[in-house]
Amino acid sequence: MTDNQSYEIQYPSSRQLTFDVGKIGRGKHHVQGLLEVDVTEARQKIKQNRQAGTKISFTAWLIKVIADCVALHPPVSGINRAGNNKVVVFENVDISIVIEKDVNGTRVPLPYVIRKAEQKTLLEIHTEIESAKSQVVDDEGNYVLGKESNPLGMRLFVNLPQWLRLVLMRGFVLNKPQQMQKMMGTVMITTAGMVGHTKGWIVPFGMHPLCLALGTLNEQPCVYKGEIQKREILHLTVLIDHDVIDGVPAARFVDDLVKKLEKGYGL
Repeated sequence: MTDNQSYEIQYPSSRQLTFDVGKIGRGKHHVQGLLEVDVTEARQKIKQNRQAGTKISFTAWLIKVIADCVALHPPVSGINRAGNNKVVVFENVDISIVIEKDVNGTRVPLPYVIRKAEQKTLLEIHTEIESAKSQVVDDEGNYVLGKESNPLGMRLFVNLPQWLRLVLMRGFVLNKPQQMQKMMGTVMITTAGMVGHTKGWIVPFGMHPLCLALGTLNEQPCVYKGEIQKREILHLTVLIDHDVIDGVPAARFVDDLVKKLEKGYGL
């Protein structure tokens, strides 16, 4: 009888930060919403724009709609300090996304923050994302795309024990709203759930007051204008921090967001 063979997978050190996000995210008071959003009209309009020569992506449009909607519904992306009754609300909407890059032969998800997204046009957001995708990452020390990095300091940080990393993050970032906004923005969007065709949602953990996860986009029969039609349905997950906003205003934000998405807002 032969022994089972095994092999090791060497993850990049940035994976340590993923562990930290999960640990901190489990302690957030996020209220979760699993939504089905009819984006058929939006998809058709985007296709028409492309045919007319305007290249914009579905993801860039979603980010623009979310940014504009967040700006209309403070304090949905506000930040509060632990044990403090005050919520800091920023005028600008800074959205953190993840872009997968090849680093030394390994596919690594790296964060990128779109600053003042509510002030940018859809085309500007699309161009910015494409530029970030083309950014060359020669070293694992570039943990955040689009900004100057400190490779040595980051390597030292990720090699610390997790309990010490969490103490430092809570003390110097999470309990300082301005610093948190500067480092990681106030809204997080992940598109990881859009990979594949299995219908369903993805429920992430996150440190941001507002997290949105794009699930699968499927064609399915729906009642539309009194008829059963094949429609394109986006499975969208919304996580809202109950420490910064109450249920009713949070529900108004979600309702407004869904209406804008289903009407093809801004296209």
